[in-house]
Amino acid sequence: MTARSPDEEPISGVISSHGGEGGGAGVTESAPPIPVRMVNEWVYCPRLAYLEWVDGEWESSADTEDGRRAHAAVDRGGGRLPPQSEADEEDAPPFRTRSVMLSSERLGIVAKMDVIEGGGGTVTPVDFKRGKRPHTERGAYEPERVQVCAQALILEDAGYRVEEGAIWFTGSRERVRVVLDADLRQATMEAISGLREAARERTRPPPLEDSPKCPRCSLAGICLPDEVNFFREPVTPRPLSPADDTALPLHIQTPGARVRKRGGRLLIETDETKQSVPLEDVSEVSLYGPVSITTPTIAELLRREAPVSWHSTGGWFLGHARAPIRRALDTRIVQFRTADDPDASARIAAGLVAAKIRNQRTMLRRNWKGGEETEAGRERAMVRLRRLVDQAERERTPAKLLGTEGEAASIYFAHFGHLVSPERALTGKFAFEKRSRRPPTDPVNAMLSFLYAVATRALTVALETAGFDPLLGFFHRPRPGRPALALDMMEPFRPILCDSTVLMAINNGEVGDRDFTFNGPACAMKPAARKALLAGWERRLDQETVHPVFGYRVSMRRLIAVQCRLLARYLHGEIPRMPHYTPR
Repeated sequence: MTARSPDEEPISGVISSHGGEGGGAGVTESAPPIPVRMVNEWVYCPRLAYLEWVDGEWESSADTEDGRRAHAAVDRGGGRLPPQSEADEEDAPPFRTRSVMLSSERLGIVAKMDVIEGGGGTVTPVDFKRGKRPHTERGAYEPERVQVCAQALILEDAGYRVEEGAIWFTGSRERVRVVLDADLRQATMEAISGLREAARERTRPPPLEDSPKCPRCSLAGICLPDEVNFFREPVTPRPLSPADDTALPLHIQTPGARVRKRGGRLLIETDETKQSVPLEDVSEVSLYGPVSITTPTIAELLRREAPVSWHSTGGWFLGHARAPIRRALDTRIVQFRTADDPDASARIAAGLVAAKIRNQRTMLRRNWKGGEETEAGRERAMVRLRRLVDQAERERTPAKLLGTEGEAASIYFAHFGHLVSPERALTGKFAFEKRSRRPPTDPVNAMLSFLYAVATRALTVALETAGFDPLLGFFHRPRPGRPALALDMMEPFRPILCDSTVLMAINNGEVGDRDFTFNGPACAMKPAARKALLAGWERRLDQETVHPVFGYRVSMRRLIAVQCRLLARYLHGEIPRMPHYTPR
């Protein structure tokens, strides 16, 4: 099954025409015409159709690209039909036209028909499908037959006589006849009405249960069918999240560097060097400090849905440009309603803080290198953090929860130095006593602040992709310009992603005294330290982990997206609790 092309606008982005007369739902200002492709997908999987048409979700895959290639020939140009009066004549000459866009106001549907053949007073819609003809009784599956029938209904409403339809399978080069009998016509009308009703009522269909359709679906990582069903029937979900994109983030931090495009490549130029990378290998671009990028380059990256982020030289996240969010407003609406509910907001905040403290305990347990003489101190810290986890889970007062989080951070960072190898002890310029932010007073704090800023950008992009407004959180209070929800979702990831990357950089000798500079009480990283830390960050994101709730393996990079999607599923009431990432 191939999902729709991203060129097909979701319901929230279609300008509707005036309604027509007849027995169908019709087209109104609040009910724009439904693409027939979506009717096909409603029959195949109602949830898939809803996510794409109503929520505006889209994710490409190998199957969708195959489908795009299969339609390449028939999609070129806009075909025209002869007038109905001419086509209806018995002696009308045969014709064949491609890529014809027609709609029916009576039914409230629109279709871009691949091929229409005519002659002898009748016309036949021919739909192109990738792959080979399936070995079924009727030569094609019901979703494809419904799609052809819907096209036939549009042609009939336009006054043409249609006796049958056809499907051309490009893989096997076979043509299958579609009989437009009463049962198929009724199934088509029911599918149109079903999707229209779901869109009007904003009722998202439940996911399919243990369906073989799900693993190949390009929206599996957005729909999360097994994860949602897990809470009704606790069976280990299949690893349905699509494989990580081969494209990777590009970080540019050399002062004075210039970024532009030439053909299908990005060029990164400095006074001494010139490098290039294929555009298809770039998932996003992050610029640090005085780095320039041309407007045509930004435009091309936006067309490819690759965000461009700007950071200060020290890594502070300043903002980003990305393609317009085409998602429906449902997730933002429920986000704002939840944030306006003190009890619901407090429950979410408590879960985030408890998850963060659990992960701080995990870091102390896994990475302790202080030796036997410090074991007693570690055990006391573990006991205190365990108590604070329980306290955070029960706490519903924002000020007290903030105090609990602060107490846990003080305990955790007081023992942070014991997570460093003895040969890399935090002494001299690397001496570390406590967390300091504005400004960072030592190399460890400088690296932590830098990666927290990088993680804020990553969570901001992931949340926007999932349909959220990153500015409105549940734990961090709203403040102009602060991505409060990104900071919320980052809390459980701080120890596991950011802190662990800093420890790896120190323990592996990737950074040293020479990589930092001091200006009064402030410590800043030199370019070499930032480069090493960004490399370590990307390696950490590529590492796989086992999801502690669902049991499947997933990269840390994909995990960030999954957790943001799960938050949306929780706020929509599809799952009873937010399954935070808290590895043992």
